[in-house]
Amino acid sequence: MTDGFHLVVDALKLNGIDTIYGLAGIPITDLARLAQAEGIRFVGFRHEQSAGNAAAIAGYLTRKPGICLTVSAPGFLNGLVATANATTNGFPMIQISGSSDRQIVDLQQGDYEELDQLNAAKPYTKAAFRVIDADIGEKSLVHVVDPTPRQIPAAESIQRALDLLASAQRPLIILGKGAAYAQADADIRSFIEKTGIPFLPMSMAKGLLPDNHPQSAAAARSLVLAQADVVMLIGARLNWLLGHGKAPQWSPTASFIQVDISPTEIDSNRPIAAPIVGDIGSAVSALLTTLKPGSIRPSAAWLKAIADRKQHNAESMAARLSRNPNPMDFYSALRAIRDVLRNKPDVYVVNEGANTLDFGRNIIDMQEPRKRLDSGTWGVMGIGMGYAIGAAVTSGKPVVAIEGDSAFGFCGMEIETICRYELPVVIVVFNNGGIYRGDDVNHSGGADPSPTILMKGARYDKLIEAFGGTGHHVTDPQGLAQALTDALASGKPAIINCVIDPTAGTESGHLQSLNPTSQIGSGRK
Repeated sequence: MTDGFHLVVDALKLNGIDTIYGLAGIPITDLARLAQAEGIRFVGFRHEQSAGNAAAIAGYLTRKPGICLTVSAPGFLNGLVATANATTNGFPMIQISGSSDRQIVDLQQGDYEELDQLNAAKPYTKAAFRVIDADIGEKSLVHVVDPTPRQIPAAESIQRALDLLASAQRPLIILGKGAAYAQADADIRSFIEKTGIPFLPMSMAKGLLPDNHPQSAAAARSLVLAQADVVMLIGARLNWLLGHGKAPQWSPTASFIQVDISPTEIDSNRPIAAPIVGDIGSAVSALLTTLKPGSIRPSAAWLKAIADRKQHNAESMAARLSRNPNPMDFYSALRAIRDVLRNKPDVYVVNEGANTLDFGRNIIDMQEPRKRLDSGTWGVMGIGMGYAIGAAVTSGKPVVAIEGDSAFGFCGMEIETICRYELPVVIVVFNNGGIYRGDDVNHSGGADPSPTILMKGARYDKLIEAFGGTGHHVTDPQGLAQALTDALASGKPAIINCVIDPTAGTESGHLQSLNPTSQIGSGRK
């Protein structure tokens, strides 16, 4: 005889799962206690969504499912937001939730936290299950021998892709976070360097090759997308983040090669001339094995055009970064952070916000893979503290979370979690007093603030002091650099309240086209 609590713990231990991220409450309080007593680490959160985000990023970093434990109904739904985001990003995660009595739920008799959780979960997960009988469940316990078996691509698909690359004058490789997740780092770098093809990393693929690698085309992004004649996608999808692969962002005559484990990704937006369906590790290994030395050579004119554009854009960026406005803008603040982190490649960088994310992605260089964690496929806010906690717990390494003040507000109470577990997390809040900017007005003339205005003069640094962490308040790049250096050296939880010019940045960051505007002030009746 067993019970549901022991069934869950036994299943996790049988498969080498050693950590649960969750929030205790009815009816899973004693499950959390039992798991801890049985040697599984339980990290308790203040909100289920943050627990789910921590589990998701732990799954991404370890390639083993991160576990999120929630209560039933509302707590389940809170966690489901993170689970849906994990599904969209392809992060391995399992949400385990308590439930009301099945018979009462099915008859809709009004039980405590009554909800048909199984059917609610199905659209947002790869699979959803309900376990009712613990004794029957015990008989199904297995140790999964090979949870991610290799999917070997067809030999002809490898040769087709190499032939297409050999015909290219202006080839480009785009690395997505799927390439980073695959942990085929050495082979990916070898293939790129042996072919000499310029590469463009998506934000969470930064560091697969160092951002200062000579073949990086990140500083010439617009040029290479518009002019590449053959594009190889490795673990990247032609979704909104890449303009769906369509003009005017892309050449309408470009040919695409796509390396992806999921056949349904092929031809989803643009016709794929050379699909390679298989796991990325096996696919890149096969590409290297089949590649003939010297068979792929980007044209000299293409490489020169990229180098010229990179130099031009680098000079323009350097000019922006050299300024020291008062108050700080995003460039001067991020320059200070960049300089501190330059020789600290072991630090994980979590980044979310609108302008904070957009500028941070381009200014903070990454030298190692899977060290940059951000909003991902959906571009969501609120992942910051969960990702920071998940990265710190999983790795034991320091984490710097670079947060817009609006983004931080989604999950800011998790600073208590960070302090309670004494995690080496430093949070830098870019405080410009608003969503996007802090200078909007109430167009009705009323006393309420604008919908995009936050509390002016807010002192986020004071929040963490209430829980025993260290707060810093900075108003210039020198103070920011010193505070970040001190906070990292301490290895303790800290918040740096970084005052930014309320007029700096743009509405919606780089996504202005996705945010419709009205005709306020135009005289329209």
